[in-house]
Amino acid sequence: MSEPQPASELSHEPENSENGTNGDAASVSKKAAKKEAAKQEKLRRRQEQEAAAAASRAQTADSEDPLAENYGDLPLIQLQSMRIADVKDWTEVGALTEALKDKKVQIRGRAQTIRAVGKNMAFIVVREKGFTVQCVATVQPEIVSRQMVKYVAGLSRESIIDIEGIVSVPGTPIISASQQVEVQVRKVYCISRAAVLPINVEDAARSDAEIERANQAGEQMVRVNQDTRLNYRVLDLRTPANQGIFRIQSRVGTIFREFLLSQGFFEIHSPKLIAGSSEGGASVFKLDYKGQPACLAQSPQLHKQMSICGDFGRIFEIGPVFRAEDSYTHRHLCEFTGLDVEMEIKWSYSEVMDVVDKLFVTMFNYLNQNCEKEFDAVRRQYPFEPLKYLPETLRLTFAEGVQMLKDAGVEVDPMGDLNTEAERKLGQLVLEKYNTEFYILHRYPLAVRPFYTMPCHDNKEYSNSFDVFIRGEEIISGAQRVHVPDFLAERAEARGIDVKTISTYIDSFRYGAPPHGGFGVGLERVVMLFCGLNNIRKTSLFPRDPLRLAP
Repeated sequence: MSEPQPASELSHEPENSENGTNGDAASVSKKAAKKEAAKQEKLRRRQEQEAAAAASRAQTADSEDPLAENYGDLPLIQLQSMRIADVKDWTEVGALTEALKDKKVQIRGRAQTIRAVGKNMAFIVVREKGFTVQCVATVQPEIVSRQMVKYVAGLSRESIIDIEGIVSVPGTPIISASQQVEVQVRKVYCISRAAVLPINVEDAARSDAEIERANQAGEQMVRVNQDTRLNYRVLDLRTPANQGIFRIQSRVGTIFREFLLSQGFFEIHSPKLIAGSSEGGASVFKLDYKGQPACLAQSPQLHKQMSICGDFGRIFEIGPVFRAEDSYTHRHLCEFTGLDVEMEIKWSYSEVMDVVDKLFVTMFNYLNQNCEKEFDAVRRQYPFEPLKYLPETLRLTFAEGVQMLKDAGVEVDPMGDLNTEAERKLGQLVLEKYNTEFYILHRYPLAVRPFYTMPCHDNKEYSNSFDVFIRGEEIISGAQRVHVPDFLAERAEARGIDVKTISTYIDSFRYGAPPHGGFGVGLERVVMLFCGLNNIRKTSLFPRDPLRLAP
């Protein structure tokens, strides 16, 4: 892993929507790289000078100011839990409305922007949890001193501050803040002063359309590219779009859990250190486990099935999944959050597809009804159209999908898997014919499915399996599992898996195993595709891909 790249506050490299890696950097000439480095160094020096000047101005405030106790940097001792008090005295920025007019409030948030107007007035926009409010410090005898205004003007952006003041309602709309009230500052204290920022949050929050409009108007506007965002992820996460994305992600996980609990499932927590591959193939992270070979679980598949053999009936898990694939695409990660389900079935794997159908329709309905604020925040930076889906999810066989592609002039192997282009094309054809972007494709060829997949009863070349797609991309894989131990061992050997490494898994079926099936879905991919985003790194809190292990 290379060291994080220098701050690219003035970088105008286009974001790579396909892989988000450092690959394009290799094509930059040495001359251009030196020019960019010099530009960044000049910017860094200027910011440091501005910060030093601001600190100097604050330090030179008149020590004889009779109102000095009403502002300043709080000493550490006051932040070491020395006081126990009722937090009800605090008001969240998002709760500041006209109903609080003339009321005294106390707020805490980040100094998003600071603007001095002469020596007697300073504006400061305070941000908390995605909401912003404009605060005004105006010199008034025995209330606000000129030194206090100077202190406010000298605060650094993104510092965490406490403000006590009176709520007022201006006569004109406030464009620079979400809340349509102002706070007339009476006291202001800095809790944590931010250093010089390697990237500005307002730059990271700009949409491509906004930057393009500025370029067409002949204006230079900062574009923060993806690698720089991820290098300084803690700042990037503060943008309104990212605040929305990860709140939506939280809702997805919550709905997944609550729906399944309501359907008689319960949650398990399987080990992530295992002796052998859980999916087969070479995409596994190997490690030494006290002198024994081990690996990180590619999925909770084996232990999900073993739990069913333990008479758990219906179970689910939300946990990390590890894939050592060298996939430099817009939709692959080396670590992601898996949403996994396993259940006994009575007659058919269609019972598993029924759960998928009801679960995701319920999820989509809930998100559309309860996350409009978050969607708006995402759309302002990353515009997208609402997902089209049916009340009862469309189901097509793999053969039917292949035929649709052939009818459209796309040749695919009828016994092979669909590549990315074929998946997207099929998604387009399904949308045109059925007016849905969410559908199930089932009865896949057995050769392209994992070793534990049950073959079809009427044609052993096909399997009782399915994939689910959103906007032309696969998000879910599921199937009926093989529950006959000797047949399972035979299937594993055929895939090159050392049966000895999964002997406890196979043996668990020797004591009586019910027919069962399940599915797995990546949390990050669900959010990416539901919100129409172009890269899974946008929905991973701190992404892990073949080139990134930090932050």
